[in-house]
Amino acid sequence: MEKYYITTAIAYTSGKPHIGNTYEIVLADAIARFKRQKGYDVYFQTGTDEHGEKIELKAKEKGVTPKEFVDEVAQDIKRIWNIMNTSYDKFVRTTDPIHERQVQKIFKKMYDKGDIYLGKYEGLYCTPCESFFTESQLVDGKCPDCGREVKKASEEAYFFKLSKYQDRLVEYYNTHPDFIKPESRKNEMINNFIKPGLQDLCISRTSFTWGIPVDFDPKHVVYVWLDALTNYITNIGYDVDNPSPEFKKLWPADLHLVGKDIIRFHTIYWPCFLMSLDIPLPKQVFGHPWLLFGNDKMSKSKGNIMYADDLVNYFGVDAVRYYVLHEIPYANDGTITYDTLIDKINSDLANILGNLVNRTISMANKYFDGKVINTKLTESLDKDLLDSIDSLEGKIEDRMDRLEIGAAIDEIFEVLRKSNKYIDDTTPWVLSKDENSKDRLKTVIYNLLEAIRVCSISLEPFLPSTAEEIKRQLNTSDISPKYNQENIYNTITPMPLFVRIDKDAKLKGIENKG
Repeated sequence: MEKYYITTAIAYTSGKPHIGNTYEIVLADAIARFKRQKGYDVYFQTGTDEHGEKIELKAKEKGVTPKEFVDEVAQDIKRIWNIMNTSYDKFVRTTDPIHERQVQKIFKKMYDKGDIYLGKYEGLYCTPCESFFTESQLVDGKCPDCGREVKKASEEAYFFKLSKYQDRLVEYYNTHPDFIKPESRKNEMINNFIKPGLQDLCISRTSFTWGIPVDFDPKHVVYVWLDALTNYITNIGYDVDNPSPEFKKLWPADLHLVGKDIIRFHTIYWPCFLMSLDIPLPKQVFGHPWLLFGNDKMSKSKGNIMYADDLVNYFGVDAVRYYVLHEIPYANDGTITYDTLIDKINSDLANILGNLVNRTISMANKYFDGKVINTKLTESLDKDLLDSIDSLEGKIEDRMDRLEIGAAIDEIFEVLRKSNKYIDDTTPWVLSKDENSKDRLKTVIYNLLEAIRVCSISLEPFLPSTAEEIKRQLNTSDISPKYNQENIYNTITPMPLFVRIDKDAKLKGIENKG
């Protein structure tokens, strides 16, 4: 069985993640579930990034220790990941002792190799991003990543010789054209960071203590990016002296899924760290776009944050999963508002999907007491629907291989739309009135049940609970993603999958709760 190792970026424990942060874990979950469905031996890792000056300051403000602070936030992040029905195999924390010890060993190995040296850093520092910048990298005098103020900082620090690996990195980009996706992100890395020349990277700090100590110089703590990025190997058994069989099996990662704002760290710093350790590079890094509130990035200061657990309370898990997976484009930022979310639930989930399932099973019960077999009395207008059922698996696989998740869902909904049209074209209510058309009616209902069955299998990675409920309503164990002529359906009474939402009433209810 072929392995597939997928990771999310580990969530920073500075506070509760909003729906934009949560999008990444749902996206990774959909890919992991799809790969499992295709027979891969999937290992799906997520977790939390828990060190750094920002955490130390937040803990101090709250009057607790940094460890107490991150314990609480990490628990909340894990709770939300679980609410979203994500099927991760391991939830890692950078405060785990096994990770901390391996980071120290990695730092020492790089130092002994001559890739780390002691120097002094004088530069412009952004505390929220925990990043240093040169004057030329600033945008309007502020942090290019988050737009906040930067401050001058000067301290003794260890540096990693990033410049040493520039040529090898460019060569890797050239020989592995799919390493960075989308293509626009790769161009950004080359033009904005590599062409101007890579600067050696500050990888330790002395101005705060909440971090992993450099074991041979304990007044330094390991800088957050070396600490955080190495989680992808330390938690699958990497050891400088003796890598485990699990590490040898799983590495290199097949996909690092990260937000577009941290792609630089994953496609420049991380590959160079791995080259220093003589470890193969990951196969692919996908820098996904952001989910915006309307046209703005979500932030507490703007008061426009939506939280996943609140949205689930209002609309249900699969409705929220559907929206974030379907509505965020492959390469461009997506947008969410309560209005657009309700519109999508009503139009796609209630009308197209829910209505089809309800109508079809209701007709099976009404006309045949819930027992339907294929009488194979076909007509020419069946062909388009049956062809679309049989071609669905290949279309989805093609889209998923290109990480076009929303487009993969579109392929499923195209078959659902055709199924609804098929009902209008075949007019079962007319056929039911003619005794001589009973066998034809059975084939029509059968074809619809098969379309729903195949679509439910295809929906499983994206809407797992809904797919399971459809399977229960169809009362079938057939998991073939192709049309099967020989199934026997003993359907049960239909239950609504998604109920249309009264938008005005719902928005008023949300406003009152807020």
